[in-house]
Order: sequence, then structure tokens, then C-alpha cells
Amino acid sequence: MISDISFSAESGELVSILGPNGCGKSTLIKSLCNVMRPRSGRIDIDGCDILGKTPDELAKLIGYVPQTISSAGYTTVYDLVLIGRRPYVKWNYTTEDLRIVADSMITMNVNAYMRQDVNNLSGGQRQRAFIARALAQQPAFYVFDEPTSSFDLRNQLDTMRIMKSLIERENACLIVALHDLNLAIRYSDKVIVLNDGGIYDMGTPEKVITPTMIKDVYGVKADVLEDSHGLFVRSYDDDDDRMEDRA
Repeated sequence: MISDISFSAESGELVSILGPNGCGKSTLIKSLCNVMRPRSGRIDIDGCDILGKTPDELAKLIGYVPQTISSAGYTTVYDLVLIGRRPYVKWNYTTEDLRIVADSMITMNVNAYMRQDVNNLSGGQRQRAFIARALAQQPAFYVFDEPTSSFDLRNQLDTMRIMKSLIERENACLIVALHDLNLAIRYSDKVIVLNDGGIYDMGTPEKVITPTMIKDVYGVKADVLEDSHGLFVRSYDDDDDRMEDRA
């Protein structure tokens, strides 16, 4: 249960939603996409309540990628990504639609297995295919629920780098739930930390991701350090302190 959540996300921004398991990140993400209807309040895009939007209108505004995708039915990667163009189709898919689908698959590096059944892919490959479908929608807002959870380290970095570049180039916005504080501190313009059903803090990564926040919210000791590549989080536990004392 979450309550009293209020924030804004602007074009060109990457906004990360952080917090421990069970804090309400997925609930907030689903509410933003009208997958779950809030009991009160409004979710506005350009001043218009999304509850008044038709499914096609909403699909043109929001590209949603859920956290867990257990099955996609029987469909190929190509057909899955092509679904992203349906809100724009009047009579049939155009050459422009097909170009956008091809570009989306190339961007997410799924074009090599475009004819494969989505359900036969690895978890990371499947997740990239669903992100490619969201790209094909060309929405104003991308809303992803822990999209890097199935990825190895290289694909985590690649996906965040791709999305950061894309929203800057298209003047779109990405709102993404993350567990990895280092991804958030590296790529976010704004972070929102949830805890105990509400907002603990929000602002720039440098302001919000601090040892105090990590201790309060996650119950973990950590340092926020800086090297030539920027800020990063190094967590540790009491055993590390005891070992240093003995040394």
C-alpha cells in the first residue's frame, strides 16, 4: 500500500524509483500505466488525466515493460515488436512502421533472433524484446519495472546507456524502478526513494543517494565514493568493520 505520492517527471529526464522489496515500487509503476487504478488522486500527462484515455491513446503516451514476463503466448520476436505499432495502424502496417520495428530490434540487439519464439529465449533476451516493443511505440514516456533484473552486467549497462541516449535524443522520459543503486546514481537525472508506503526523499542522485539514506531505507552500511568515472556506492557489513579493527 502506498499513499501521498506526488512527483513530476519531465521530457528528457531519466527518473529512477528506488527502495527495498515490498516498498511499493511495482505498485507505483503499475498505477502510472493504468494497469492498477489508484484509489484516489490523479496521474496526469500534459495536464490530462490518463484515466480518460483510450487504450490506443495511452499506448502512444506510455511504453510499459513489466518486471516479470512469464509467457508471451506463441509469437516471434518480430511479431512481438510489431505489436508496438498497432496504436498507429489504420488499415495496414506501412513501410515506416516496418522501419521503426527494424530499428527498435537493432537498438536492443534482438534482430538476430527475430524469427524465434519469444518463449524460447533466455530471460534477458525476452526482456530486451519487450523493451524493443516499447521503443516501437515511440511514446512520450517509458515506464519500466526493474528492466535489468534478468540481465548480466554488460547488458545492464548497455540498456541504461541506450535508454539514456534515446530519451535525450527524442526528448522523451523514462521512469524506471531499479534495485541497483550504482545504475541509479550513474544514469538518473532524478531519483525517488520509497519507504514505508511513501516517499522517503527525492531529488538528484548526488543529493539523495547517501550513506544515511542507504542505512535508513535498506538497513545497510555504505560509503558513497567518487573516482574518475563518477560516484559509486560501496556497501559493507559489521564484519568488515571488525576485520579492519583487528588489522
